[in-house]
Amino acid sequence: MALEQKELDQKPGAGLDSSLIRTGSSCQNPGCDAVYQGPENDATPCTYHPGAPRFHEGMKSWSCCGIQTLDFGAFLAQPGCRVGRHDWGKQLPASCRHDWHQTDSLVVVTVYGQIPLPAFNWVKASQTELHVHLVFDGNRVFQAEMKLWGVINVEQSSVSLMPSRVEISLVKADPGSWAQLEHPDALAEKARTGVVLEMDEEESEDSDDDLSWTEEEEEEEEEEAMGE
Repeated sequence: MALEQKELDQKPGAGLDSSLIRTGSSCQNPGCDAVYQGPENDATPCTYHPGAPRFHEGMKSWSCCGIQTLDFGAFLAQPGCRVGRHDWGKQLPASCRHDWHQTDSLVVVTVYGQIPLPAFNWVKASQTELHVHLVFDGNRVFQAEMKLWGVINVEQSSVSLMPSRVEISLVKADPGSWAQLEHPDALAEKARTGVVLEMDEEESEDSDDDLSWTEEEEEEEEEEAMGE
């Protein structure tokens, strides 16, 4: 599966199977008061607040738009400031083991989780940024946003979905070694805001060819998953 070119805004509500959504379910995105009546509701825009609520000295606001009010009812009634997709059911954050390794021309980010759901997953990138949204069996979600150490060739990069993991293969624009996966400025900002995505680099002497997956290897993975 090819890596999708930049369109990096996070998309809420990566999607539940419509057969699992109960009629009358409210959209879970803050600021949206839509109620699910049928699949046609998925086509309507969701206007929501992507940020967090802030309360300071009696003032109430959302971190995404900063409109302050003293009245709690007015705060709850503030219209959203971003348009996205409805989220009809709460998705559970997935605590997935993840790591990365590299060769001279390739960086591979691996996220481990049982049964990724292709219809609900997306991985998007620019030459220097990577945004990941993965939904695994049980409606568990792994999300990450990274400013990369180096520059990648988006068109040549790809994503592979397997029964027990997802591999994101990033082709380096210029051959060479990366000191780490993320740019130090991005790591410093995450540390300052308390958002840290820890990824350990694994030592690898594999060639680029060793990083590709054959159909036989995928079948072996599927047989192992079915036998568990």
